[in-house]
Amino acid sequence: MQLHLAAWPEIEAYLKHSKGIVIPVGSTEQHGPNGLVGTDAICPELIAREAGDEAGFLVGPTFNVGVAQHHLGFPGSMTLRPSTMIAALNDWIDSLVRTGFRRIYFLNGHGGNIATLGAAFAESYSAWSLDGDACPYKLKQTNWWMLPGVMDVCRSIFPEGDGSHATASEVSLTYYAYPDAVKDVEMSPKIAPNGPFTDAADYRKRFPDGRIGSDPSQATPEKGERIAAAARQALIGEVKAFFES
Repeated sequence: MQLHLAAWPEIEAYLKHSKGIVIPVGSTEQHGPNGLVGTDAICPELIAREAGDEAGFLVGPTFNVGVAQHHLGFPGSMTLRPSTMIAALNDWIDSLVRTGFRRIYFLNGHGGNIATLGAAFAESYSAWSLDGDACPYKLKQTNWWMLPGVMDVCRSIFPEGDGSHATASEVSLTYYAYPDAVKDVEMSPKIAPNGPFTDAADYRKRFPDGRIGSDPSQATPEKGERIAAAARQALIGEVKAFFES
């Protein structure tokens, strides 16, 4: 069930039997020469939508621009400052709590969001702690690739060249979601280098085609479907336990 495709009486009825919602959160940034700019938002959105449809839980709109300043050397990339993202997330949380939600699960698709999501949660809880009142809601974040069993599936499909950015796994998921967007691009070197980076200029200099440690030319919709199936089932179990906590 998707919040954007429901009318308010349907949400009111849902809240009578569940106080939980899943929010996909991602980023809008380059993902190498054959990866979609929306990859980090598409992946959690796809997994959450399929899991919600199967298990009957509510999925909210995707928070699709995150903390990605280091990708701004590539056209199409967008970013929020951490302080902006924290403020926006807290407005989302406060709005959902105001209308009756008590368990908010953020399914994350971008490593650069992890620290900022944690800071946003701390900011949200602090208001209650400083006032001396017990907080009536719980917040949780999980990266889709850290769901139980998902990395085992990814490693079995891509024993080499999955990498750490513009990965074969995440590109496969987006190709499964949007098979008409599959791109055939020859890459050199076959597997991109690894290494550290600082700002956007440093990133573009060190990784000129945007990949880090990956060979996403291996990506196919069929491989993405296998990853999505594993992630969907794992998310259903995680969400059920969290909503009941």
